[in-house]
Amino acid sequence: MSKPMKLLCWILLFCTGFFVITFTVYFFNLDMKLTAMIEPFLLKHYDRIERDRHL
Repeated sequence: MSKPMKLLCWILLFCTGFFVITFTVYFFNLDMKLTAMIEPFLLKHYDRIERDRHL
């Protein structure tokens, strides 16, 4: 195989893999499931921050 053809093959393989990964995340709603797991830690952190309540 020529060098440009190999490069095109690698780019196509990378794009296909990237699509499969992002489609899996979208299909199973994994981003929101991860956010739901992290939420208690974030709430605990932001509840400790002192607020300026002056108007």
